[in-house]
Amino acid sequence: MEQDGDISLIHKAKLGNDEAFALLFHRHYSFLFKYLLKLTLNEETSKELAQETMIKCYTSLSSFKGEAKFSTWLISIASRLYIDAIRKQERERKKIDRIERSLSRQLSWVAKSTAVEWSDTFTDFNQLDADVRTPILLHHYYGYTYEEIGRMLGIRTGTVKSRVHTGIQRLRKEWER
Repeated sequence: MEQDGDISLIHKAKLGNDEAFALLFHRHYSFLFKYLLKLTLNEETSKELAQETMIKCYTSLSSFKGEAKFSTWLISIASRLYIDAIRKQERERKKIDRIERSLSRQLSWVAKSTAVEWSDTFTDFNQLDADVRTPILLHHYYGYTYEEIGRMLGIRTGTVKSRVHTGIQRLRKEWER
């Protein structure tokens, strides 16, 4: 029954009736948002993707053939947008990793060419994730307490301790190789 109402609204929206599209939007937004929330596990990301999906739906409504339910079409758009977002994040993460490795090599080269002592320890240290590297640097190099670091970074003291411990363990494994 709802599919029949959707078909009528879709037809009107294709003819330029924005109120019809607004009704479609309100009818399906909750379903779409809940789907995306289960997919992303992040409320903000889900809202953004739901809005992107509805914009894409609005601009591409003429391509909706009616061969499947309107909600199925929305889910397919949302799924593709989510996969694209994941791929973009992965590309950005890889780009940042490449930049960090390049900077580490450049620093190493500059240190060697200027006779500054540079250890492989620092190179290994730079390979750690920033959320692990920062507490280690603040604690072991600058001498801040776990509590101070927690306040600086806005995380619990136990989290700081865990990250320092995890990072040191990773470095030790790397050095054993």
